[in-house]
Amino acid sequence: MANSKSAEKRARQNKSRYELKHAQRSVVRTAMKNVSKAVEAKDNNLGDVYKDAQSVVDNMASKGIIHKNKAARIKSRLNKKVKSA
Repeated sequence: MANSKSAEKRARQNKSRYELKHAQRSVVRTAMKNVSKAVEAKDNNLGDVYKDAQSVVDNMASKGIIHKNKAARIKSRLNKKVKSA
């Protein structure tokens, strides 16, 4: 456990930062799943779903939630799925 005031504050900051980043990563995963579901269902709105997912991934990469190379890898895989449909 924390032994000083600054360590206690850092523990509080880490907890709130973890909760925020965890929620934001969840948004990325949900967007990826939405694209996969649209591909499987051969949905007519596949382009819109893909565009939304791409936007979410770019946004999280710019915020530092996910690394820029991971964002590029995710977008590449999503693009491959969309083109196969």
